[in-house]
Amino acid sequence: MEINKFLLLSLLLALILGVAESFDYHEKELESEEGLKGMYDRWRSHHKVQQKSQERFNVFKYNVQHVHKTNKMNMPYKLELNKFADLTAHEMKIKYADSKIGHFMALQGPMKNNLTSFKYKDATNLPPKIDWRERNVVTPVKSQGQCGSCWAFSAVSAVESINAIKTGQLIELSEQQLVDCDSASAGCDGGLMEPAFKFIVEHGGLATEESYPYTEKHNPCDKSKFGHHSVTLSGQEYTDGTEEQLMKAVAHQPVSIAMETTENFFMYKEGIYTGPCGINNNHAMTIVGYDECPEGKYWIVKNSWGEGWGEKGYVRFQRGIAQPEGLCGINRGAAIPHKDGDTPNADICPQAQTPEHKPVQANNPSEGLPKIDIRRSKEF
Repeated sequence: MEINKFLLLSLLLALILGVAESFDYHEKELESEEGLKGMYDRWRSHHKVQQKSQERFNVFKYNVQHVHKTNKMNMPYKLELNKFADLTAHEMKIKYADSKIGHFMALQGPMKNNLTSFKYKDATNLPPKIDWRERNVVTPVKSQGQCGSCWAFSAVSAVESINAIKTGQLIELSEQQLVDCDSASAGCDGGLMEPAFKFIVEHGGLATEESYPYTEKHNPCDKSKFGHHSVTLSGQEYTDGTEEQLMKAVAHQPVSIAMETTENFFMYKEGIYTGPCGINNNHAMTIVGYDECPEGKYWIVKNSWGEGWGEKGYVRFQRGIAQPEGLCGINRGAAIPHKDGDTPNADICPQAQTPEHKPVQANNPSEGLPKIDIRRSKEF
């Protein structure tokens, strides 16, 4: 009866205050099968999950215990029962992180970047912290859905930001064009970011989200969109896999990275994520800054699982560890898109493409940023 009263009070509170952003539970609900079933139904209602079965309930119970046990530990981050709570760790990876980044990296062969030409190699006096969201050069968090297209979302996010930094226009661009047309990758079956930047350079730019919207599946390529309503790039490169180079790059622009996902990462809620994980990269995201707090140093990383995951779609990812590859392999071959002033965009407000502003200097990336004219397509 106490459990039923608690559930009733919880529901009434939700009606009064509105639906909470995260799903919460009471320890008493873990003490009986009845309490767990009630929690499962509340979770389904909260996340609008239609499917209900004994198998899904069994998985949910396992994840409840895992989340509860982990949150009792002295960790700098917390987990939650998010939308993945009725999936096994295997199902989570298959449905939401099956981009096979490591597989495509191996097929591409060793990355031999010319380190003497690394654009930011001479950067010094880096700011102690930077958050490109505060400069208004990062688009809203999007959702890739059940398509292994995180590589495209990672690449597009980095392109959106460097375009905003260079032109003063924040424009949402098309992941779907890369999913459909970039033959160096495999659409919803995975891919890489650096080849995606090459595709953009070689095909007249990347179309806007409005002109080539996302469908969450691999479609025939619409070649008529090449070079129209597009944001262009002048080149691309990747880092040497060290945190020093990665930090120099992020101090100047958001950067595409890859990492290995685990059960804890899928259910991440807040705090500085510290693993556990290996370096078998299978998921791509975008670093949009770095900072530190009493709990440690971290990267600010934009994911593509919607705003309902993590810290409104972001994760604070531990940096400054002794492991050369970085936590979860995040330092390995980060990809960087480049845009010069002499590579104009196509059919996108020409008068606003070259605003009067000083370029971001390598020795002081906090200066010279343009004012931003926000131009967004429909929200996800």
